[in-house]
Amino acid sequence: MPWLLVVVAGLLETGFAVCLKLSHGFTRLWPTVAFCVFALASFGLLTLALKRLDVGPAYAVWTGIGAAGTAIYGMVFLGDVVSALKLVSITLVIIGVVGLQLSGGAH
Repeated sequence: MPWLLVVVAGLLETGFAVCLKLSHGFTRLWPTVAFCVFALASFGLLTLALKRLDVGPAYAVWTGIGAAGTAIYGMVFLGDVVSALKLVSITLVIIGVVGLQLSGGAH
């Protein structure tokens, strides 16, 4: 269960990163509100998961999911440049996240 919380928190991190971009420096109301909601939910779930998980692997998985998810979202929906190196790098991040998840023990 704690790893599920980390995964959902990582997906919410993607949401808050995208909303941060869409807020244009917190000048647009609804993306700013969404950023706050996603950020609080993401940090809240990560906090709950850290009660039972080692901080290193859990934090790395959280940030890895957020980074890979944000990069993918940007390429698919925001017109970010797609390159072979970017795709390989995202794949390596995902492989690293899976490896860390498998190595991280619960208390």
